[in-house]
Amino acid sequence: MKVTLLVIGKTEDKYLKEGIEKYLKRLKHYIKFELQEIPELKNTKSLTEDQQKVKEAELINKFLSPQDHIILLDEHGYEFTSVQFSGFINKKMLSSVHNLVFIVGGPYGFDQSLQTQAKDKLSLSKMTFSHQMVRLFFVEQLYRAFTILKGEPYHHE
Repeated sequence: MKVTLLVIGKTEDKYLKEGIEKYLKRLKHYIKFELQEIPELKNTKSLTEDQQKVKEAELINKFLSPQDHIILLDEHGYEFTSVQFSGFINKKMLSSVHNLVFIVGGPYGFDQSLQTQAKDKLSLSKMTFSHQMVRLFFVEQLYRAFTILKGEPYHHE
């Protein structure tokens, strides 16, 4: 199984880049993982929130294929503990899913077209985080999920 994290825009802060790189290196031991950055929309001041979501969905769709199992990282999604998330990942690995694609949307969330395509929605917290920080939190939790599945000592209960 391959896991992809699709994000809009580049990671800007050096400390976040370093943290993400740390976990990307660690993830290589467990799974094929790709962090795919999609260029940000330009001239968004003239667009309504809905227009912006539609345009972001169009950009995101260019990176998706019909075989992808799409999961939106969305504040209204399922909330898991780290152990539950590892079970979720394990279930996907044991099923026929070959491409698991997690998507971080823009500042206004997701267009209805993406919500329709998505198989699942996942919330990392009831709190709101910057889209930059979500990248680091997600790759750390994915790494943690694999250490839990392997029975390694990274995660403590």
